[in-house]
Amino acid sequence: MHSFDFSFVKIGVFDVLDVLLVAFIVYQLYNLIRGTIAANIFIGLITIYLLYMVVNALHMQLLTGILGKFVDVGIIAIIIVFQQEVRRFLLLVGKNASLQRNKAWWKYFFGKAEAEKNNYARIKPIIDACKTMKQTRTGALIVFAKYYDEQFYQNSCEVLDAKISKRMLETIFQKNSPLHDGAVVISENKIKSASCILPVTEKSDLPAQFGLRHRAGIGVTEANDATAIIVSEETGEISYAKQGRIKMDISFAELEKLLNKDF
Repeated sequence: MHSFDFSFVKIGVFDVLDVLLVAFIVYQLYNLIRGTIAANIFIGLITIYLLYMVVNALHMQLLTGILGKFVDVGIIAIIIVFQQEVRRFLLLVGKNASLQRNKAWWKYFFGKAEAEKNNYARIKPIIDACKTMKQTRTGALIVFAKYYDEQFYQNSCEVLDAKISKRMLETIFQKNSPLHDGAVVISENKIKSASCILPVTEKSDLPAQFGLRHRAGIGVTEANDATAIIVSEETGEISYAKQGRIKMDISFAELEKLLNKDF
């Protein structure tokens, strides 16, 4: 039998770490573009690059020259085409590395009970308003922004800067209210703005019954470090969107847990 000598292969701790980090980055990028039109664009770019390698190996000069122009501007094209995805990836990296997040983890382990007790007073008016809107089947979209980007939100919003209360939220989303058609943005423990027009998601694998309210709730969590509560006008069903994903038909107990964690 023939034996193979693999003594020339030297794998160190940093080599394993290198592979794991690359795998983690690829996985995060996959999560960002999964189910969106960007995934098809990415496959198209890879196809062009593979085709370029084939025609180059076959010495097909004309095609090599044409496809080579695409390859030469590859990184610039990726940044332009995947502008939203790059923004979301950088937000994800910044969020995980921020001191504020590290403090949150510290509080989670050493002061969880006290933190949840204090937070319940903040989220109770929101939960109570959602209960009423579920019963009356009042459509609503409530966005919780960790960082209030004035340029992003205020371009299409009515600025309120009001205290969070059950009656205020119910009044805003009443069908006869001039502010009901759009989203409410909550940040820094205040209702910052209402009647916000938000970008809708480009995902193509969403349920057919999702309207603009659900798509906008998902879209804002893709583009910003935010979460969103969506109350369906047709069914009264409550959904919760985070990082481009959505949980449908959640209970109020589950809503309380999610808000305690994220808000």
